[in-house]
Amino acid sequence: MENKMKVSSNPHIRSFLTTQKIMLCVIIALLPAAGFGVYNFGLSALVLIVVTIASAVLSELLFNLICHRKATISDLSAVVTGLLLALNLPPKAPWWIGVIGAAFAIIVVKMLFGGLGQNFMNPALGARCFLLISFTSIMTDFDCDAYTGATPLALVKSGKGVNVFDMVIGKTAGTIGETSMIALVFGACFLLLLGVIDLRIPGSYIVTFVIFITLFGGRGLDFGYISAQLAGGGLMLGAFFMATDYVTRPITPKGQIVFGILLGILTGVFRIFGASAEGVSYAIIIGNLLTPLIEKVTMPTPFGQKKVKGGKTA
Repeated sequence: MENKMKVSSNPHIRSFLTTQKIMLCVIIALLPAAGFGVYNFGLSALVLIVVTIASAVLSELLFNLICHRKATISDLSAVVTGLLLALNLPPKAPWWIGVIGAAFAIIVVKMLFGGLGQNFMNPALGARCFLLISFTSIMTDFDCDAYTGATPLALVKSGKGVNVFDMVIGKTAGTIGETSMIALVFGACFLLLLGVIDLRIPGSYIVTFVIFITLFGGRGLDFGYISAQLAGGGLMLGAFFMATDYVTRPITPKGQIVFGILLGILTGVFRIFGASAEGVSYAIIIGNLLTPLIEKVTMPTPFGQKKVKGGKTA
């Protein structure tokens, strides 16, 4: 009787990863990209990061106070949202852009739908798309003290050459956190080693995207072109840090692979056939909206039951 079994209600699988720990891991994983962004673009980038994070935390705190809800800022999800949004902003964007974007992400996309776990799309990406529509000139202006002119992906789309090595390192124009592929991959490896994320979504996303641009990009198997597409435009930031969001991704393993394939196709369509050289943000947002449908189609049948017409089980 010394080794008694522990009897408890389901779920019976336990994990040391709490919401707070997961968010802390994501913050740590994003620090290399954020640090390089500050190094690359200067003090203005640091100010924008701090203001956006503070605005996200304050927005959640005030919303909970006004609605007489329990304070939830200790789970660090607001910090992650603010940091991700800041890394998706141009380095010379005015500070109030971060304030408006953070308030929209937390209040409109997250809290009005019930808070963490209830939002139907990634709050940071929802806010970025809102800012792109509302303040297009500011959100597409990447000129700064270090760089002027078009982003590398815009040059690629116009048929001009780019320095892929500079794109991999991050010495290019772009948003604060998307430029350094090395920093982003380093942070992603950290999350993979801890088991916070896996390769189902990022892997299927990137592989599908490469196949798509190889078939329809008009360059064939041009490794320079493919490398530039992978290193630019926030693909790595989106694939590893936003598409893998626990709340807005499918929960089924098959669904996650389908989700990643969908994102790869959509990103390829937007980049090759669309007017913009980007496409990651809109691809993930559309994928988030289709997640319930993906889960419905890929949900496994419980043992002892079978699927009948209409997708139901009997």
